[in-house]
Parts: sequence; structure tokens; C-alpha cells
Amino acid sequence: MAPYFGSAVSRIDGVAKVTGAAKYAAEFNAAGLVHGSVVASAVAKGRIIRLDTSAAMQVKGVIDVLTHKNRPRMADSDQAYKDDVAPAGAPFRPLYDDKIMFDRQPIALVVAETSEVARFAASLVEVEYEKEGHLTDIFAARDSAVPIKPPENPSEALFTPPKPRGQADQALAAAAVRHEGEYYVPIEHHNPMELYGATAIHERDGKLTIYDKTQGVQNVQRYLCSVLGMKSQDVRVISPFVGGAFGSGLRPQYEALLAALAALALRRSVRVALTRPQMYALGYRPAMVQHIALGASTNGTLDAITHHAITVTSRFEDYFRQETGWSGLLYECANARYEHKLARLDLPTSCDMRAPSAPTALFALESAMDELAVALALDPLELRLRCYSERDQHHGRPFSSKALRECYRQGAEAFGWNKRKPEPRSMRDGSDLVGWGMATGMWEALQMPIAVRIALTANGSAEVACATSDIGTGTYTIMAQVAADMLGVPLENVSIKLGDSTLPNSPVEGGSWIAASVSNGIATTVAALRNRLSSLARQVPSSPLANTAPEEVALADGMIVDKRDSSRAISIADAMRHGGVDRIVQEETTNPTADQSKARNTHSAIFVEVKIDEEIGVIRVTRIVNAVAAGRVINTKTASSQILGSVVWGIGMALHEETLIDHRFGRVMNANIAEYHVPVNADVRDIKVILVEEADDSNPLGIKGLGEIGIVGVAAAIANAVYHATGKRVRDLPITLDKLFA
Repeated sequence: MAPYFGSAVSRIDGVAKVTGAAKYAAEFNAAGLVHGSVVASAVAKGRIIRLDTSAAMQVKGVIDVLTHKNRPRMADSDQAYKDDVAPAGAPFRPLYDDKIMFDRQPIALVVAETSEVARFAASLVEVEYEKEGHLTDIFAARDSAVPIKPPENPSEALFTPPKPRGQADQALAAAAVRHEGEYYVPIEHHNPMELYGATAIHERDGKLTIYDKTQGVQNVQRYLCSVLGMKSQDVRVISPFVGGAFGSGLRPQYEALLAALAALALRRSVRVALTRPQMYALGYRPAMVQHIALGASTNGTLDAITHHAITVTSRFEDYFRQETGWSGLLYECANARYEHKLARLDLPTSCDMRAPSAPTALFALESAMDELAVALALDPLELRLRCYSERDQHHGRPFSSKALRECYRQGAEAFGWNKRKPEPRSMRDGSDLVGWGMATGMWEALQMPIAVRIALTANGSAEVACATSDIGTGTYTIMAQVAADMLGVPLENVSIKLGDSTLPNSPVEGGSWIAASVSNGIATTVAALRNRLSSLARQVPSSPLANTAPEEVALADGMIVDKRDSSRAISIADAMRHGGVDRIVQEETTNPTADQSKARNTHSAIFVEVKIDEEIGVIRVTRIVNAVAAGRVINTKTASSQILGSVVWGIGMALHEETLIDHRFGRVMNANIAEYHVPVNADVRDIKVILVEEADDSNPLGIKGLGEIGIVGVAAAIANAVYHATGKRVRDLPITLDKLFA
């Protein structure tokens, strides 16, 4: 049987998805199900002084309107609202009191027999506000931005600016060649295809089963229990399929709590589905203003880096990630200084969005490196090779693996980089200006504690269970591949159960850590299962494995086989039958070693071609090559798809995406996917993904995550290509034709 690990297996959930058999959170039904529609605030800051629901209650089919005055009891301490990935502060509390903290804040829930009636009645709720002055503009708040303080918990140091090293200011002043620039990335929203929704099933015994769109069912379950004061056995959260999330589902969103509140209040099953505009009150990639200064010698090595950043958060929570630290990880430089501040605005809390902090930070850094290359009259790729770092500059640690040089080589060769003419506006295709740009990408390679349960039957069927999610990344498939290989059974004999809070413990699916975590978790459980099978095999009369230790056998083709002599084997079925066992169930927890002696990261090299109509400034990204080194790849098909999708999102970040706020009202003005621009088919041309071979020992299977590395560096590479085509440097995203002509 050919190995499944490393092959291009099609998604095992693919048929269910394309035929509509896969059910999402707002598609589950129950007897007597009713529907909730959210009433959203029309002001950005203030208090509710009158909330009149009488007109809504008179509509036929309306059952109730929940507000802060009549909702079921919720815990009243800030700590009770914490979830697994909550930042410092007091998480948002829907329907908690009369306080308005941001525009489109949910302030009431109309519950009716149908969704249409609920939505109509919600439009009849009258609200009178006492308005307060609001601030939603990062540029207006930059002078009042507050420095990020070191965390009380050292384990959270990952999110704080790194310590300075050397004498950055002096080295910068003395550098032979210098570059300084300010770079801006606007607020961006995730906009997954599946709208956020939750279906709360009220069971006869008062327990709740909640189908929710989330990246972590157990995270939502713990959150709801703490907020509602319920026991863990009384709340079950299920999310078998997720139609995209990209970080927006890492934290519990308010639809789940509203559905649960309504179900408890009415003792009925309730569905709450948000509209697209309402989803703009959930979270977003924070706007970010960065100032980078680079000092270099005339031979193209870095003497100094200073990286300052201001990012957006809410008034009530301090969300941030390590924006400035990426500068110190990528390139060798003895002198560096970092500063990171938060601009607290009257907006919802910002949140993780695919590869949080890395695409924004590296847009600035990789644009600045390109500008430094121009100042040095040096090829941008050559500059990066001269500044190449073999060690993590922050802690002086070697990398567990780093095939970035090979990414550069293979990517440049596939792209034809050696044919690039260095001067801006020197390459043309008819009336189009042609630009070639490149950038480097980097992300973390993490593994988290996880538990996996495997049930193996004598007929060779296996059920693998874990509470992890599949947010469209292919988790169902890679779990089946790894289990099939390690158990020695055909792929079709493996069934996967996930996305259920009653299953063995799992972290949220984020940070690109689930592939490594769950695969190694499966390996741990299979090893324990193999030991039990080995014991049964030794007890079979005249067993060829009678004197073979558990670690000396493997499971292959339905057999328990001596690793040293494959002729010595016994079938799993025979071993279980002789042992009087029809089914073996094994559950194990895998805790990765906390080895801090090495840095663990994925790396990539991105090469981009743009063609720009010189007369009207329309930018087309015609070619992208993304060469990625991410350890051992489980599934080459789903891995390539992950990178391809991330590259498309990088195109959107560079040229299309921008959440537009009218700061007079504190309101998002393009809260829909007609006016919030994302790439469409016509924007996506030739994308080549290269999976660079890389051996890594960070975990037993050598796996690094691939979900997020694909977007990192793409926006910078496109911006650099635009400069090469036009000679116009655009430092604020997205790059639109008005900026080219400015």
C-alpha cells in the first residue's frame, strides 16, 4: 500500500461540500425553531436612554425582544467573559448594559417565528441615544497612543517588542547609506463566505446544544459556561464545517451568546444569523502606521534597524501582536531598536487575521529593504542574501531548519529573475509598463498540546476523534492520511470526528499549528495502540512475534510486522480475535517539548510581475511565484491550495482591501462585499507554488504549518513590482491608481 503521507490526496470532505450535504452552523434545524435578528447601534459612542420595542412586539409572529433590561442573567465580572485567546481588558458583553462602545454594537435581539419577520420587526425598534464624542481615526490618535508594556507573564513575551540590541541610533547616524520611511496598512476585514451564525438547540432537560461558526468549539463552550453560569456537561458546541474564518472565529463571537440567551429565556431552540454589515462589528486586522529606518554599509550589509509601530485596538481590550519583532528575525544586524504603541479607538477590538502582524510588518520591512536596494544600486535579491541570518537575532538561537536560500534559488529560477532590468520603467509589454518585485516571507512553526482518541475494530476500520476544527484547510483529510499510514489501513477505512466540544481536547485552529499538533497527536495515540496490539500478538499460539518488543513492530497492510524481518507478522484481526477483543479504544494527550534552544519558523520567497497601463494606471498582477519551505508536507494538493489562496489574499491586501470609516460618525461605510473590494477571477492570473524540501526536527514528524506563510510578503512584493514598473513608490495600502498618479 503506497504511503498517503506526502501525496496529493483529494479532500475526503469534498463530495459533501460540493453536493450540499455538509451542514453549516445556520443550517441545522430543530422542532419549533425560531429566529433572532440583531438590532445594531446607530452611534459609535454613548448610552441608550430609551429603547422602545412596542412596535416590534405588535408584529404578528414576534415572540420577544431581548435587551439589556430583560435578558437572562449573565456573570458580571470581567474575568467571567475571558476566552482562550482574549487579550488584556474586559471582553465585549452583548446586551450587558446601556453603554455603547462602537458603531453597529448589538443592543437588542428580536425573536420571531421566521427570519423575515424577525428582521422586519428589528427595523421597528426605536432607540434614543445620549451621544458622546468618539475617535476612530488612527492618525488623529497617534499622539495619544500608549506604549505596550512588558507582560506580567513571561510566556506572553512573544507579543511584545523585542529588547533592543547594540546602539541602533548611533549606528544609524554613522551608516554610509540610510533609508527612512513611513508605511501604512488600513483596517481590513476577514469577510469569509459563510456569514456568522449559531443555532442553539434547547434540549428537554434544559441543556444546550449549539451549532456555531467557530475555529474552536471548546473555546466557545468554556466561554458560554462561564458567562451563563452553566456546567460544562450542560453546554455542547458543534461545528463540523466552517465556510472560512481566517482568524475571525478564534474568539467566541456574539451570535453564539445571543442565541444561547434567547434559548434560555424562551426555552425554545433559536437561530441567530448575522448580516454581512453586522459582521463588521466582530473584529478586523488593525490599521497600522510604521516607521522604519535602515542603515547599511556600501557593501550591502545592515548596520542598524529601527522599527516603530502604532496599531489600533478598542477602548476596552488591548489587542496586539509582535508587529516590530519580525525585523529582527529575518536579517542579520547588530544594532536594532523597536517601539510599539496602541491607539485606543471607539471601535470593536481588533483581532487575528491570517498571519497576524507578519503581513503588515513585512509589508513595511520588505518595502524598506527594496528601497535600500535602490539606494545601494543593488539587486533586491542580492541584498537579502548579503543580510541573510543563520540565527534568530533576538535570542541568538539557530533555526530548527531554514531553507530560505533554497526558496530564493528555486523561486528566482522559476520566475526568471536573472532577466530583470534594474532601472524603473525599463521593461515594457506593448503599452504596458512591466515591473518585477520580490520579498521574503516568514511565519511561526508551532505545536500545541492536543488529545486524540482512536477506535480500531477487528475488521480494520478506524475512527479518529479530536475536538479540533476544519476551517477549510483540509484537516479532515490530513488526519485521515496520517492515521491510515500509521495504522496500516486503507484511507477509506478511516473516519474522522472533529468539531465537537465533547471530543478529546484541542486548541483553537489558528496560528498554523493544527497540522503539526494533531498529526503528532495521532502518532502518540497510534504508538499506544500499537503497544496493545503487540501485546495481543505475543499471546497468539506459535506467534512469530512472541519475543518481539512493542517498539520493534509496525502496523502495515492490516498486519503487525516485525520491523527487522517483514516475514514475521500476524494480522491485526487474528491478534484481536485470539485476544477476545472486537474493538480497541485508545486516547492519549501529546504535550510538545518546550525546547527553547532553537527558533522555529517557516520561510518563503515571493517573486511578482505586474503590468500597468501607463495611461490609466490599471494594475494587473500577471505572475507570482511563491517558494515555501515548511518542513515535511502531509498533502501536496491541500498545501499548494493553502498557499495559492493566501497569495490571492495578498493580492487583495496590496491592491484592493480597505475598510473605509467615516470618522464623523465612526461608521464603516463599505460594510459589504460589493464595496469592500476583494480580488475576483479577473484579478488572479498565473500563480506558481513551489514546496521546497526541508527536513526539520521541531517535532517527531517534522511538520510545520502552511496555513499562513503564503500571504506573508506578498503585498510587499507587489508594491516593489509596482515601483519597478512606474518609479512611483506607494507606501500606504491599498495601491490604487489615484496614488500612482498623485
